[in-house]
Amino acid sequence: MKFKYYFILLLLVTNTYADKVAGKDVYLSYCSICHSLDMSGSLGKDFNLVSYTRTKEEIKAYIRTPNLVFKAFGYSSNAMPTFPLTKKEVKDVADYIDSLQPFKKWMVKK
Repeated sequence: MKFKYYFILLLLVTNTYADKVAGKDVYLSYCSICHSLDMSGSLGKDFNLVSYTRTKEEIKAYIRTPNLVFKAFGYSSNAMPTFPLTKKEVKDVADYIDSLQPFKKWMVKK
């Protein structure tokens, strides 16, 4: 019986880790051309800032339809293309971006 619980826990941990690894692969394939992770000043916003200021759902919405939501995000124009990503790839890269900053702007007490 103990083995069953350890196995389930291992699957959950592995699946969570795998999503972030897959998300990093999506980042490297599609996003890294314009978005940095080290504040090096790319065309797009650094993903550490995105992770700090946006929820995972906002990140997913912007990835899926940037031309529809850019104004709601406070941008005057949109340079981000729409990529042919699957729902899983969008989720994985959003999980990866969200994991970059453990503390979020909305967590700060005013």
